[in-house]
Amino acid sequence: MDNTYQKVEEALDSIRPYLEADGGNVAIVEITSDKILKLQLTGACKTCNMSHMTMKAGIEEVVRRAVPEIKEIISVKN
Repeated sequence: MDNTYQKVEEALDSIRPYLEADGGNVAIVEITSDKILKLQLTGACKTCNMSHMTMKAGIEEVVRRAVPEIKEIISVKN
C-alpha cells in the first residue's frame, strides 16, 4: 500500500468513530498523482445538511495535519 494512502487512512480512522456514531463514514475515492485527495461521505453523512461543515472543519483539518503533502481535498458525490 502506498505510504500516502496509508497515512490518509490512519488520519481518517481517527475521525471515523465520530462519523460512525451518527451513522456515517468517509471513504477514499482516489489520491491522484499530484496529491489531490478525493473523498466521499457515506451513510447518514452523505445526506446530512451539515456534511459540508463535517468535511471542511473536521475531515480536512485532520487530514491536512497528518498528511501535509496532500495539496487539495475534494468531496465527491456518487
